[in-house]
Amino acid sequence: MSTRRLLPLLLAVVAAAGIASVGQGAGSQPSLIDLPAGWRPEGIHVARSGVFYVGSLGTGAVYRGTIQTGAGATLVQPRSGRVAVGVEVDDHGRIFVAGGSTGQGYVYDRHGEDVASYTFAAAPTFVNDVVVTNDAAWFTDSQRAVLYRVDLGRRGEPRGSRELVLTGDLVYQPGFNVNGIEAANGGKVLIVVQSNTGKLFRVDPRTGVTAEIDLGGDTVANGDGLLLDGNTLFVVQNQLNRIAVIDLDSKLRSGRIERLVTNPAFDIPTTVGRFGHTLYAVNARFSTPPTPETAYQVVGTSLKK
Repeated sequence: MSTRRLLPLLLAVVAAAGIASVGQGAGSQPSLIDLPAGWRPEGIHVARSGVFYVGSLGTGAVYRGTIQTGAGATLVQPRSGRVAVGVEVDDHGRIFVAGGSTGQGYVYDRHGEDVASYTFAAAPTFVNDVVVTNDAAWFTDSQRAVLYRVDLGRRGEPRGSRELVLTGDLVYQPGFNVNGIEAANGGKVLIVVQSNTGKLFRVDPRTGVTAEIDLGGDTVANGDGLLLDGNTLFVVQNQLNRIAVIDLDSKLRSGRIERLVTNPAFDIPTTVGRFGHTLYAVNARFSTPPTPETAYQVVGTSLKK
């Protein structure tokens, strides 16, 4: 049997056994999900079904598991010279991956096989995160004031790429700039966070013009991954070990920080997904020297007050 056909069966067997998870008890979802030792995670995507995907900074691989049991296995195998930062999965099961300092972006199919790769820029560059809309996949660059657009066909198939220059309120500063990205209004508006200033911006995907989102004087310093749910925006503040919950107005022009989500298990979380009433943040553990034995986890935190 081919590896392509064998992997889903292996996942089902592993899920049934409940391997690689630390649970809260029988019949409950695990609050801590173990990733393979030495994985070096950064990006996470959680699908509506509860299947999650986590990329590896070290090898470019992508791990797939289930929130319900914590079980999983490597889906996209390591690729020489590749890095996996932000991860997004579309409705067709295609996996879009930001390639960090390689200046690249990658697309894999639901079986973990290569679909397309793009070289967006040369150094200095850091292709950080990605969001998929109906007609495009948008990649951020923390070193260059641009977004990279990959056009999508009628069935979501990736096609050519182009660069969108960012203008307006957003001004790049020394250090790490635009990081996480989300889409609103069917992709007619994009939202990005600038890590080094803690500011949020709306982006017009047609023109690249940006407008700062007024937080009433507050900021989201060390802003990393974003997750938009209706008018609620979750912003992971990595080095601060917390997630800001922001209530945005209907036009996405202003917002207020409603609360800050913390968890004793957070160890520099970078990105977040949601399943039901629980947020799942991946611990990047950037302050811990990586080794082949270093432990990494996904941390579940309930939103119920």
